Amino acid sequence: MNANEKLIALVNQMPQADARRILGTVDKEAVEKALGEILQGGKENVAGVVDLLVETGKGDDGKARYALHALAVEVCKRKDAAHRQMFNTALAGTLGSDRPKEVQAFVIRQLQIAGTKEATPALGKLLLDDELCEPASQALLAIKEGAVEQFRNVVLTRATAKQALPVVQALGVLRETKSAGEIRKLIDAKDRDLRLTALWALANIGDAESADLLLKAAEQATGSERAKATHACLLLAENLAAADKKKEAGRIYTQLMETRTDPAERHIKEAAMKGLLATGGSRRLSN
Repeated sequence: MNANEKLIALVNQMPQADARRILGTVDKEAVEKALGEILQGGKENVAGVVDLLVETGKGDDGKARYALHALAVEVCKRKDAAHRQMFNTALAGTLGSDRPKEVQAFVIRQLQIAGTKEATPALGKLLLDDELCEPASQALLAIKEGAVEQFRNVVLTRATAKQALPVVQALGVLRETKSAGEIRKLIDAKDRDLRLTALWALANIGDAESADLLLKAAEQATGSERAKATHACLLLAENLAAADKKKEAGRIYTQLMETRTDPAERHIKEAAMKGLLATGGSRRLSN
């Protein structure tokens, strides 16, 4: 029996879901033993399991998918970090190839579970892939270590709106202050979702230099976009106040109070009033 046959035999010991995707009885002891043997085979075995994956609807790879997911969980449980590092290096080596994008997305989701810094460069390269940028961003966010560098390496002005969207979202989640300047350039993007994500990211980062841009965007927008942009202004003011930048926060609250005169936006005026009072302001909401 050659190496491939041995690996297939091990993978075949995984449980098989029925037509309803429900697993039957799982022989936990046999599965754990098989997983251990797969890991003993190192990177070649892990990559070999990936080789058994096929696009959904183009074959039955249920046991291989179970095996790869179970391996991701298993390496996280082991005290020996070497297995997890090996797993990451092996999976990272399968990305960016001519494998079907759906298969690569599945691999990326396993890195979202068990990923370490070893996988971040490979994931970073996928941030400029329309089909894989979203799962790659989620995996990098889960890994954290080394993620910021990968997001910042993406030249946002060259990325498509679809590619930039999860990157900007991630930078906002990470509160990456050094990227605020690049994100500001996207406030006037043609893509509505990208514009709004950029506004939210700057607000969540707490970028004081973006205050005027956010207020202007909120004032010029209409409909639901105006509402979301306005809430970004409130979020920015809240974060500035929390960072003891009460003067900057108060200026945002004051402008929102003065400009939200439509009865439909009374709740914004009231929220701004409460925020202003919390920062030490003394203005009162006029009826």
